[in-house]
Amino acid sequence: MFIHCVFFRLRDDLTAEDRQEFDEGVRSLLGIETVRHGFVGAPADTHRPVVLRDYSCGLVVAFDDKAGHDFYQDDPVHDRFRNECSHLWEDVKIYDVQE
Repeated sequence: MFIHCVFFRLRDDLTAEDRQEFDEGVRSLLGIETVRHGFVGAPADTHRPVVLRDYSCGLVVAFDDKAGHDFYQDDPVHDRFRNECSHLWEDVKIYDVQE
């Protein structure tokens, strides 16, 4: 199993339309063929010193293996999301975990 975790810090000045564009774009990634499981959400309401909450939206997707992840990275849906939505975030952090 290969887990790809992406944490976006969106720009503060986004309009409702911008936010909708981002939400639709990030959710489109869940439909890529090699995604086995996926989740998009906001920071959970947990407040402990070790919990990071410095992001606006988290994306977690699971693949069977690294080959599935690599396919996802090259998929046109992924390219479209990056090309059309990257102006909407200030920062992105990615953590990959492999079993």
